[in-house]
Amino acid sequence: MTILQALILGIVQGLTELLPISSSAHLNVIPWILNWTKNIDFVKDFNGSFDVALHFGTLIAIGLFFLKDWINLIKAGFRKVVKKEDSTDGKIFWYIVISTIPAGILALVLDKISDLIIGDNFRLEMVLIAFALIIMGIILAIVDKKAENKYKYEDIDMKKSLLISISQALAAAFPGVSRSGITMTVARSLKIDRESSAKFSFLLSTPIVAAAVLVDITEFALTSIPFWIGVIASFVVGLFVIKFLMNYLKKGNFKIFAIYRVILGIIILSLLFVR
Repeated sequence: MTILQALILGIVQGLTELLPISSSAHLNVIPWILNWTKNIDFVKDFNGSFDVALHFGTLIAIGLFFLKDWINLIKAGFRKVVKKEDSTDGKIFWYIVISTIPAGILALVLDKISDLIIGDNFRLEMVLIAFALIIMGIILAIVDKKAENKYKYEDIDMKKSLLISISQALAAAFPGVSRSGITMTVARSLKIDRESSAKFSFLLSTPIVAAAVLVDITEFALTSIPFWIGVIASFVVGLFVIKFLMNYLKKGNFKIFAIYRVILGIIILSLLFVR
């Protein structure tokens, strides 16, 4: 993999992992559009640990942006168990911990099923990505438009946390769904306001992505310059994207992201037909 390819993919990861538009879709589609998938060396490098490395970059971005929140969550979670102190942060911390377990197990099961269905059928994978982008885009637009802003971050309970967290499994198994997209959609369907939906979505993604990184960390090409270019690019861009989205959602909605998903899905289907 070249430095330019790593830089482009790092930027793409930083932009698309944190917006509800699916990083897995973009990381599959862009190399295909640019004909990088015809290069055996690129395919070998990308299908190794590079994809997870890019997620490592955005994971650092999420961790740094919400560092103060995580420190408060961990402290409050500890106090809730040891000192029996009740607080919003303590409650949310244990909701995240408990909700992550079934989500992680379901993600592993669905990932195996996805591999059996798709296998090495690249064309089928592109079709599924396109339809996932379109369908989830339409659902996101409808849900966001009709949902009330009844609950805030501190109003999230165990039931809401479980439903939002478990939805991540679909995104982990099927490219094009989008982890942030589906968790924010489910949160909005539960009448959680947009900004709180985004924040809780990012916090929920942290342990699952961290687990994926830890599993593959021994395979990271730590001495490779393209590897670090990709990680740094995804981290820097991801940091700016989180800040943008959290500010945007104070007054904006998800409509623009839903429209983009539908357009991208149609473009992919058109390219499949032409090629």
